[in-house]
Amino acid sequence: MTTIGIIGAGHIGSQVARKAVEQGYDVVISNSRGPETLQDLVAGLGPRAKAATPAEAAAAGDFAVVTVPLKNYKDVPVEPLAGKIVIDTNNYYWERDGRIPALDNGEATTSGMLQEHLPQSKVAKGFNHIMAKDITTDGSPAGSENRRALATASDYPEAAELVTRLYDEFGFDTVNVGPLSESWRVERDRPAYVKRQNAVELKDNLEKATRTI
Repeated sequence: MTTIGIIGAGHIGSQVARKAVEQGYDVVISNSRGPETLQDLVAGLGPRAKAATPAEAAAAGDFAVVTVPLKNYKDVPVEPLAGKIVIDTNNYYWERDGRIPALDNGEATTSGMLQEHLPQSKVAKGFNHIMAKDITTDGSPAGSENRRALATASDYPEAAELVTRLYDEFGFDTVNVGPLSESWRVERDRPAYVKRQNAVELKDNLEKATRTI
């Protein structure tokens, strides 16, 4: 059975955990405050879920989901994630994270920053441009008319393929943006951000995106 290590138990992390458990995955979920603060969440998720420290969640997962505030990305454990695929949901909210000139100037991407922090991992963008509540409610079977689509990006084809498979299991089509250097197209305030769209509409919105805003 596949285990997902989830680093960050906020809105996105908890909803990914709920949907993953529903799809038969085991989940080890963590936050910065300690496993004891996650007992109610884990109890609600059922026997497939358990709480742990970030390092323990990273070590336990066959792959991981990192969903922490961007300002805390350097706290993500490095060694336990070596050789693993890491799905990054991070978004840049300068009001929370402080100004990051490389992002403001279009010189970096949020997922690219995490990839630099995790040089031995294979980072893929995922679940960053959907409202958390929609992760568990807005999916539909493959082939459904107007099925919602989500974007991914990675420098590693196998990482993008894993996100594509997970999206499909969760009920979403996938549009692959390409390498992490193109992942800015689906970042905050771009046309594709937190908008319900099918694959054709998503591709169109990705093309409309501008590098800086």
